[in-house]
Amino acid sequence: MPLTDLPPRGGVSLKPEYFADVAGLPAHSMWFEVHPENYMIGGGPRLNGLLDAAERFPISLHGVGASLGGPTLTPAEHIRDLARLIRRVNPASVSEHAVWSGMPGHYFAELLPLPKTKEALWRLANGIDHLQEQLGRTILIENPSNYLPIVSEMDEPDFLVEIARRTGCGLLLDVNNVYVSANNCGIDAERYIRSLPPELVGEIHMAGFSEDKNFGHRLLIDSHDSPVAEPVWKLLGVALQHIGPVPTLIERDANLPAFEELLSERNRIEDMLAAVTMTQERRASA
Repeated sequence: MPLTDLPPRGGVSLKPEYFADVAGLPAHSMWFEVHPENYMIGGGPRLNGLLDAAERFPISLHGVGASLGGPTLTPAEHIRDLARLIRRVNPASVSEHAVWSGMPGHYFAELLPLPKTKEALWRLANGIDHLQEQLGRTILIENPSNYLPIVSEMDEPDFLVEIARRTGCGLLLDVNNVYVSANNCGIDAERYIRSLPPELVGEIHMAGFSEDKNFGHRLLIDSHDSPVAEPVWKLLGVALQHIGPVPTLIERDANLPAFEELLSERNRIEDMLAAVTMTQERRASA
């Protein structure tokens, strides 16, 4: 059974600033992803713009607020509003992050990485099980960006694979997050990617990073505010050769460029996916 109903093609983040551009595209010519928290509302032009797009294109809902690895389960109100949006949009995929972002009485607008310990694994698995049970569907979980080494009893890929096998969820491989974590914490990015079983990966993300103003390239920030860097494109090639063609997104959340610039990056993804597909077909016919 597929982990997602998204097509194995390139997609881009959909922002209200791009609604007019999207309206001029042929239906089903690509797919789009949004953060559901921006649309978990009763109505208005922003929600209407998403619903219009959902009538013509596959949509992925990529959550940032469930705090699945936190000390408490996702609040009932959050799940209620997310479930309502899912009913309205009928998304091809729903995903979240393998992080925590809140505790009783407090919410941090950050995707905070977890220690890779047995206790944290149990907590995250419990949070994923609860969300999937309440939504009645399987979700994908994205690997975090890491800014300094933290307590670990296992490698992060092993941690994520165990989570997927315990809960039945899939993995969303953020290649930029792997590159940022490798730069900041000294891990082997290619080994990390090759440690993930291809059958568990349902989607890939690509994004831009920025350098910390005090530490420069020694500390990279997963900022989503710039074009994808060439080393990250190279790492995507490693990922696609290992995993095969899967839905791959250009993620952009700040310093938004003209829509045509995002399409240019998305077209580069299309070329890479086509090359991997061609290679697979040659091997199959040999």
